[in-house]
Amino acid sequence: MSGTTTAAVRPRRRAAGAGATNRWVVLVVLCVSLLLVALDATVLHVAVPAVTEDLRPGAIELLWIVDIYPLVCASLLILFGTLGDRVGRRRILLLGYALFGVASAVAALAQTAETLILARALLGVGGAMIMPATLSILRQVFPDRRERALAIGIWSAVAAVGAAVGPLLGGFLLEHFWWGAVFLVNIPLMLVSLPVGRMLLPESRGERDGPWDVVGALTAAVGLFGVVLGVKRLGGGEPVASPFTLVPLLVGAALLVFFVRRQGRRPHPLVDLRMFRRPAFSTSVGCIVLAMLALVGLELIAAQYLQLVLGLSPLETGLRLLPLTIAAMAAGLAGARMLRRFGPRRMVCFGFCLTAAAVVTLTAMGGTDNARLLLFGFVALGFGLETTLFGAYESMLSEAPAEQAGGAAAIGETSYQLGAGIGIALLGSVMNAAYAPGLASVPGVPSRESAAAGHSLGEAYEVAGRIGGPVGDALRRAARDSFVHGLHVTLLVSAGLLLLGAVMALRLPRVMQCGEESAQRRAGVELPAPREAAQPRVSA
Repeated sequence: MSGTTTAAVRPRRRAAGAGATNRWVVLVVLCVSLLLVALDATVLHVAVPAVTEDLRPGAIELLWIVDIYPLVCASLLILFGTLGDRVGRRRILLLGYALFGVASAVAALAQTAETLILARALLGVGGAMIMPATLSILRQVFPDRRERALAIGIWSAVAAVGAAVGPLLGGFLLEHFWWGAVFLVNIPLMLVSLPVGRMLLPESRGERDGPWDVVGALTAAVGLFGVVLGVKRLGGGEPVASPFTLVPLLVGAALLVFFVRRQGRRPHPLVDLRMFRRPAFSTSVGCIVLAMLALVGLELIAAQYLQLVLGLSPLETGLRLLPLTIAAMAAGLAGARMLRRFGPRRMVCFGFCLTAAAVVTLTAMGGTDNARLLLFGFVALGFGLETTLFGAYESMLSEAPAEQAGGAAAIGETSYQLGAGIGIALLGSVMNAAYAPGLASVPGVPSRESAAAGHSLGEAYEVAGRIGGPVGDALRRAARDSFVHGLHVTLLVSAGLLLLGAVMALRLPRVMQCGEESAQRRAGVELPAPREAAQPRVSA
């Protein structure tokens, strides 16, 4: 099998080389694809009040409107990533474009909450088609690792821009149009991307030996859906013992175990799990999970701190968080040079340590505004996080065989989503555990009101407003002080997770391995020979 795979590398290389003159144009098309998916993940957040007022959804319907897109997208990444390896990555990407455009139109014109939920689910399906395809096509178009590292840096910088611009774009559109405009903005971009992508993007496939494992793909999709749903419910404050939380988690975990065992027995697995035996691949995936686990919940907590403790408006909050995005963009653009100079191990370790230092610095935040501290902390946080994710993503994608680029990209994106969901649940639980006790014994506040105030800072302010007078003021001060205390504890826990990631990153290669011989050897399905025989040329 190894010889067959190595032989198959040459035609793909020639196909990539034929389009070498316009590979940077291809990168632009792929980045536009990613920008749309990243925008749609956050653009709806600011439109939730307008959607609530117009469609009158119930509490559960509103939750599904917000969560169904990332939930469906995360659960289908492996399915469509591996399907693209079989039937063609460009084909899956173009189908994703078309579905994304149609679903955007349905969402914009939705007259009921049920229609909007269905449209958001279809957007998730389109996003799952687009995300792994962009990375796997990028892997094929840029066979040289040094150029690919630069391309991944630009790709990741665009992802940071999309996540940050989403709320700002949504707010601008809501000021001038109705809430459906946040979806209509996707349609003209898709109308341009579809024909341009068809003309410019090269088609590529992986191995086509044996049938595609339909049962395995569906098992992975349902299993991931259950796990991500359970994790999201935990992140929303639902009790672990709740059947609506516990059942999805258990069923999803059982299906994923079945999926892993099934892939190990099949002669032509959907995902070659032997990739995880390679230290660089498994370590990179673990670093992605840990980075998101430690940090994604901090964004939500930081937004609450800026608005509820410091009293900033949503627009002012977005502007305060903007330096984090700019720093992440800078790290993405500088990542290729850093990777060549320092190598994956030192780069990812440095990113984790810098992010941990930024998190510890932010523990100096208190009840009063300190703009300089926040600016320094957010800049270091953004640069460190993007440095970590860039090094991990690049190492993971370069370590995977070229014919399984779609599956590897799907594993990376799934790890990102799972890490984010688990991080919200874990850090949210830490925050609540540190916050609630401070409100249990405020003088003059009845126990029922104290329990309600212990749910969140926003609810504590509502209870304080209802009580009024000196007792209400005391409850408000106690809630604010308890929130700041909980924030400090959560930051320290996050810093510990980040330092754990720095230790994990010591398993990554010391140098960035380049060269044609190395690329062909890594393209083989069989594991590499012992390390002494597998050393490629090293780029300074």
